[in-house]
Amino acid sequence: MRRNIGISLALAGLAFVAGLAPLAAHHAFSSEFDAETPVRLRGKITKMEWINPHAWMHIEVKTEDGTTQNWMVEAGPPGALVRRGWRKDSVKPGVEVLVEGYRAIDGSNKANGRDVTLPDGTRLFAGSSGTGAPYDNTPR
Repeated sequence: MRRNIGISLALAGLAFVAGLAPLAAHHAFSSEFDAETPVRLRGKITKMEWINPHAWMHIEVKTEDGTTQNWMVEAGPPGALVRRGWRKDSVKPGVEVLVEGYRAIDGSNKANGRDVTLPDGTRLFAGSSGTGAPYDNTPR
């Protein structure tokens, strides 16, 4: 009987710790992005990843000197994006968007998206709530 209780407690503890792992992997805005380095990226979507915990837009941006840069832009969770008016066909490959957000601390071509403007002028909020990003939880 004692052995069964011990095994049950060990399994419950293991399940609890495993359940916390995804939470520990989630990051705060300030751990990866710089609120003092805003970016405005205009380019074409090359790929949209509707994955948890954050969706990712991959965009090809033409620079002033005519070269292209590939950027990864982090957005909020897919479910939250859909509730904010996003549709899978609104950001399909080839669509040109304007992304306003904040650059990665490490200077790579990665950003946290704040707002995304579609070709028809529709502006969608892309950020995650509660991340510590500038203007977090501000109604749009």
